[in-house]
Amino acid sequence: MKFTKMQGAGNDYVYVNCFEEKIGDPADVARKVSNRNFGIGSDGLILIMPSTVADVRMRMFNSDGSESEMCGNGIRCVAKYAYDHGIVATKEIAAETGAGILTLQLFTNADNKVERVRVNMGEPRLIRSEIPMIGDGSNRVVDEPLNILHSTFRITGVSMGNPHCVIFVDDVEHFPVEKYGPLIENHELFPRRTNVEFVQVISRNEVRQRTWERGAGETLACGTGASAVTVACVLNGLTERRIVNHLSGGDLEMEWPESGPVYMTGPAVEVFNGEIGL
Repeated sequence: MKFTKMQGAGNDYVYVNCFEEKIGDPADVARKVSNRNFGIGSDGLILIMPSTVADVRMRMFNSDGSESEMCGNGIRCVAKYAYDHGIVATKEIAAETGAGILTLQLFTNADNKVERVRVNMGEPRLIRSEIPMIGDGSNRVVDEPLNILHSTFRITGVSMGNPHCVIFVDDVEHFPVEKYGPLIENHELFPRRTNVEFVQVISRNEVRQRTWERGAGETLACGTGASAVTVACVLNGLTERRIVNHLSGGDLEMEWPESGPVYMTGPAVEVFNGEIGL
């Protein structure tokens, strides 16, 4: 199988051009290639596929083989690959995902290679049943208490096509993400599990995020998570609607206008190409 390793803000995936390659069992392939000791090493597998409703289609599998609806950092790299490798020829494209069709604006360098991508991440879903979370399905989940191991966290729930639980902390660098992340991910409150964002507010225009990603563990970045954090910050009155989010792998520029979709702008990098026997 031919592949391309790419990363967006350190969130790295193995990408396969399914215009040319065929993948029989993507869940099994994801588990094999993601292993950082015995495989290529990545946060998961992303398939770049033909679409009947958009320019390209993205399917994304976590390192444990589970399929997720969307990946914000991943879709930027899909756009870069599609343009740089001649699948698309325009600098504004549409991509089909499990969270719907998203539009992307591409920014190229002097060599006409994509360096940055602005993604229309879609409108956040804030109703409890849409996240989804157990409980009164008609309510929003904003600053709601959640008890874990004798600790009480204040959580805000947001879906960006996939579920997110946002928690604000005073010192995110020293917060035990690896302890609480899996407990919250698999909490009975979340019937489809959840991604968990631990966030420190630096100023009205700046935050620092660490992510426990559903099915992958702590990752260096999460684009849908950064989008959920932007929404949660506004709902809790903590920041303005345009912020810079410092993730472990790099910075993302985020914006949530008064109404409508969240916009994310960030890097997309091709690391290397290769071939692996499965």
